[in-house]
Amino acid sequence: MKILLTGANGMLGSNLVPELLSRGHQVRAFLLPKTSTEYLDSLPIEFHEGNILVPEDIDKAILGCDAVIHAAANTNIDPSRSILVRKVNINGTKNIINSALKAKVKRAIFIGTANSFGFGSKKHPGNETCPYQSDKYGLDYMDSKYEAQQLVLKAVKENGLPAIIVNPTFMFGAHDSKPGSGKLIISIYNESLPGYTMGGRNYIYVKDVAVAIANALTKGKIGECYIAGNINLTYKDAFAKIAKVVGVNPPTMKFPDWAVEFYGMCGSIYGSIFNKKPNVSYPMAKISEDEHFFSSKKAVKELGMPQTKIEIGIRECFNWMKSHKYC
Repeated sequence: MKILLTGANGMLGSNLVPELLSRGHQVRAFLLPKTSTEYLDSLPIEFHEGNILVPEDIDKAILGCDAVIHAAANTNIDPSRSILVRKVNINGTKNIINSALKAKVKRAIFIGTANSFGFGSKKHPGNETCPYQSDKYGLDYMDSKYEAQQLVLKAVKENGLPAIIVNPTFMFGAHDSKPGSGKLIISIYNESLPGYTMGGRNYIYVKDVAVAIANALTKGKIGECYIAGNINLTYKDAFAKIAKVVGVNPPTMKFPDWAVEFYGMCGSIYGSIFNKKPNVSYPMAKISEDEHFFSSKKAVKELGMPQTKIEIGIRECFNWMKSHKYC
């Protein structure tokens, strides 16, 4: 297949491109002009510059492609309300949908987030049937990704879009240039994170997500969503795993919810007064108190998604961060 891939230079995209190439697919990377392509430059792929907010750019890029994988997104959670985040995640998705329909692609894969479903406990983890509940955090990132998902599902039902949605949890792996999850690893490695909150989340090795997405080109059911995750860990247990991999002592202080919320509130106030991004905002504090636990049984069964030990993803992320002078 010839595949148009948005967000090709992100952490997930950088791990997905080699997976697609290894299967004999042709990849056309759709990127903003003057975007860094450091790793991708060494791979036999085609580049097409454009903006997902410009429909004509996507129409030109998708010509001749059999499939589209839409991984580009604005993941900023500060400020909590952002017109740009909503434009990129919602309007950008609308444009991809329209271009995919006009081009009559054989398969469209949209990368969502597991937070578009309700989360649960370790005993009763959230799955693809659980209704959205992250609207309580007041973050345009989460709300916009959920709204974008609804647009895709509507296009499947009303317009026959041959789409599947893959919803990753928290990913560890190489090419985390932002950094995202790598920032957590650096904090633990530098022993600048003194403790942990009461919540937890689901973690997965980024290459397992890449395999699930590549498999979704021929597997899975049109109009279905697939949570791509692996292991549910409390923050205490997750930080201990990271510390063991990077060779330091784990954080030992347990922060009560009231202290976390107070710190987050101070961070939000500081950010609004000085127009700076706080280390922890109030929504981030509230998120850290909850157990964002999910089940990925559906993706494992229907997409053949691997379940690699998360320590491998942590190690690859750490080694990549060190080689690129992040720590």
